[in-house]
Amino acid sequence: MDGTLVDTEGLWWQAAADEARTLGLTLGDDDVPDVLGQAVAHTAAYLFRASNGTRSEASIASGLDHRFVELVAQQVVPLPGALELLDGLADAGIATALVSASPRHVVDLVLDALGRRRFVTSFAAGETPLTKPAPDPYLAAVSALGATPDSCIAVEDTPTGVASAEAAGVAVVAVPSLTPILPAPGRAVVRSLLDVDLALLQRLLDDTAAA
Repeated sequence: MDGTLVDTEGLWWQAAADEARTLGLTLGDDDVPDVLGQAVAHTAAYLFRASNGTRSEASIASGLDHRFVELVAQQVVPLPGALELLDGLADAGIATALVSASPRHVVDLVLDALGRRRFVTSFAAGETPLTKPAPDPYLAAVSALGATPDSCIAVEDTPTGVASAEAAGVAVVAVPSLTPILPAPGRAVVRSLLDVDLALLQRLLDDTAAA
């Protein structure tokens, strides 16, 4: 969702950077793995450790959530090609699920902006035993769709999300946002969703099955 369908990855980084400043921290490249694609609880725990317990994890998590929700509510914008891809999948009879490391109330904001009809189901942080990069969210989505991992494709923008999908046995189309992602077996890397169509998705599934 974040950074893939809607332009919120930068908003999450901004929220984390703003919260970090209240703790006397300045985020940089070394902090990316513990911020981008991560759930609120993970980033809050990371900032708590980095600030040597300046404030409680719960307080930091609350601050992160409040900042992010405010930014998302003001600036939910579908990324180029997102709605076209979702509608093309629907026209072809292909079911879609939304899998996010964001909390449910943020996911619901985005679902309202994108149109809930475009998704069969959705999973937010805390709705599976573990969240990304664990495979749990994708395994739950595959099950909810009545599918198998080898018949599904995840569209992701962060290494954390890619790791989650691939751990679940799901092929990946990666659309890198702020962190580079390299091609790999069972993984296609594109510049934007404008480069993704049904033919590319079918080729990826075919190549993965033949590997």
